[in-house]
Amino acid sequence: MSMTLAQADAIARLDGHGQAELVRRGEVPVQALVEAAILRIEALDGALNAVAVRAFGHAREAVARVDREAAMAAVPYLLKASLEYPGFPCEAGSRAKQGEVARRAFPLARALDRAGMVPVGMSTMPEFGLNASGEALLYGPTCNPWDVSRSSGGSSSGAGAAVAAGLVPFATASDAGGSIRIPASNCGIVGFKPSRGWNLRARAYNLVDDILCSDSLYGRSMRDTIWVARLLRPAGKGTAIPAGRKLRIALDLIGLDGTGPEAEVEAVVRRAAALCETLGHRVEEVSQPIDRAAMFTGFTTLWDYLGGEVADHYGDRAHDVLEPWTLGLAERRALVTPELLAEALAQIDRGATALTAFHQRFDVVLSPVTASVPPPLGHLAPTRPTDALFDALFGYVNYTPLHNMTGTPSISLPLSAGEGGLPVGAMFSAAQGGDELLLGLGEELEIASPWAGRWPPMAFGA
Repeated sequence: MSMTLAQADAIARLDGHGQAELVRRGEVPVQALVEAAILRIEALDGALNAVAVRAFGHAREAVARVDREAAMAAVPYLLKASLEYPGFPCEAGSRAKQGEVARRAFPLARALDRAGMVPVGMSTMPEFGLNASGEALLYGPTCNPWDVSRSSGGSSSGAGAAVAAGLVPFATASDAGGSIRIPASNCGIVGFKPSRGWNLRARAYNLVDDILCSDSLYGRSMRDTIWVARLLRPAGKGTAIPAGRKLRIALDLIGLDGTGPEAEVEAVVRRAAALCETLGHRVEEVSQPIDRAAMFTGFTTLWDYLGGEVADHYGDRAHDVLEPWTLGLAERRALVTPELLAEALAQIDRGATALTAFHQRFDVVLSPVTASVPPPLGHLAPTRPTDALFDALFGYVNYTPLHNMTGTPSISLPLSAGEGGLPVGAMFSAAQGGDELLLGLGEELEIASPWAGRWPPMAFGA
């Protein structure tokens, strides 16, 4: 079909539900949403570098076969480069996996198919998701749509940038240390990490990965976010939360390294606290009763272990095909004794037990997502010396790993921006299984402080 960029722009301003409704009401042909996404990618991704694979031929064929009665019939989305989807590359941001093609689909991908959604490509990411900035040597830097000299975050780097710029209304994302919430914060969209075990299986079994990682899709609106969370939730999970209940919210600004965020980030989080108070919620500044230093050491030990497992897989080829950061993690893993690994795993239970007790007093915790505004590209480059990158990375990723270790749900909301205009998310977290509580709070805050009309200037040529 023939479509102008102006027509594509009008479609792109709608969230996933809005786009699906156009097809359902017969206001546009079934292929229109895919064609709009293709036009937008062709027009804007040269400046972003958010799309690793353009699967336009597949999308045009798939949309012709889509079930018109499905909930999101013909709505386009991007797959993260680490998510297996039959016939698509499975690169995970690494030169080591170039040429690999997925042959299977796990339950999460199959659920998206049943919902009628159509993948139009794959998004960029750092190598094996081990960094918090999309600067993989395979792809080159992925830019933040609000300032192309800044990082979009990671590891769901291209996914966050693409949804924020309106290339697609949805993109798959995964979070083993903040990889959903950090790009959401950096790019000004919603990023929801479900509780451990509260999403359908998205990939092959791996003990450490299964402990730390949760999967979802990015969206710009809470209705899209809520729909996705429920679609991808295993049967029997979740109960309705009474609407209008006033919450006890703990404001905690201290990260795992024992320090607070930079002033610009703190101001955003305190504004979120004030907004919650205007809605009748009770906010109290209080410290969560966790051993932050032990939790930090436990998480970084597991991160070293993941890097080491990657290097083990490639054996003698590792130094030829893996990035310096991945190799550096593998070197650090060599120092992980059985006792250190056991202590890291023990922190998972200790932290979860402490937070379960804490959430008897407080329904929700409000904190920063990261310690600073989106950093300049290069600050977290995988070519930096390992020790320097380790300090930079984990000084920045100072809040999100707690919820991966404890299995608790967490959401980044784009309630306001920093003084310089860059997006900065406010993070709300709950007890394990408190997913619906966070989604309901997000819906309430979206009504109180709407963000639907807030787009990066590049999105529509402003």
